[in-house]
Amino acid sequence: MSQTVFRWTIGLLGALFAAAFVAIVVPPLIESGDIIGAFAAGFVNPYSSGYSLDVILCAFILITWVLYEKSARGVKYGWVAIPLCFVPGVATAFAYYLIIRMRRDEVQGQ
Repeated sequence: MSQTVFRWTIGLLGALFAAAFVAIVVPPLIESGDIIGAFAAGFVNPYSSGYSLDVILCAFILITWVLYEKSARGVKYGWVAIPLCFVPGVATAFAYYLIIRMRRDEVQGQ
């Protein structure tokens, strides 16, 4: 797979997740207005709890990586991935971070 195809694929997948999030989560959230209840709904059974915990820990791992590479490698605008971890989610944040990190590497000739 070429780097261009990779970049477009992860960008598209990140955008598709953001669109699905808006279509699936936002309407009931607007209707109920209960942000805490929406978060708690991710833990209604052992299966959803496992998936939710996985996503939460992946978000913290990504945040740690972003903060590390900010100082260690000078990745600019990585901080944008941190709020993206929470809205719309880690899939979009991870795709965004990979794309900007690849651009940084291209500029530096790595």
